[in-house]
Amino acid sequence: MNSDENRRPLKVRAAKIPTKIAKFLSTKNITPNQISIASIFFAMAAAICLVLLPRLPEQSALLAICSAVLIQGRLLCNLFDGMVAIEGGKRTPSGELFNDIPDRIADPLILIAMGYATHFHEFSVSLGWAAALLAVMTAYVRTLASSTGAPTNFGGPMAKQHRMAIATFACLLTVVEHFFMPAGSTLFYTLIIINIGCVITIANRTLAAHRFLEGNKA
Repeated sequence: MNSDENRRPLKVRAAKIPTKIAKFLSTKNITPNQISIASIFFAMAAAICLVLLPRLPEQSALLAICSAVLIQGRLLCNLFDGMVAIEGGKRTPSGELFNDIPDRIADPLILIAMGYATHFHEFSVSLGWAAALLAVMTAYVRTLASSTGAPTNFGGPMAKQHRMAIATFACLLTVVEHFFMPAGSTLFYTLIIINIGCVITIANRTLAAHRFLEGNKA
């Protein structure tokens, strides 16, 4: 990471348990870049579980729970790579590349897999791909705005942590959805929410950067 100003603000970094874990990792022969890359494997494993959901109905509950846990594992990697780099004093010149590129891989893996995990509607797969594209666009707009001199904007309503939180909740809700709605509908409607939220996020970040660059910070 190049500067603390370009770092996503997270209150959890100040919590005792994450701080202790980050300190422990900092004492080991583990680099922040390795932790960043590990997030891709968590996302890949989550994607596999999601894709198997409709194909292994007898194990669907276990697969959904595993998906939720693995998505959170991906987020923990995103948390600890920065903490080990900055608080742990292991920051590297190439850290920003490893901090950002794995996210652009992990997000699409999970979101596209959510589309393949539900056959609730014929547009389910398309919604997954659209969500993946829009998720990457939210990061692109943030990075582009920052490169032009605007403040780094991690705002939502559908930033990375919001997307993964709602995806995690959807996976857990999938376990019990058969009691009150058709199978696959939870993930389908979640993808709609993520798509709409990403569009709003892109618009918000673009407008905020435009106002700043044009000198109107109101």
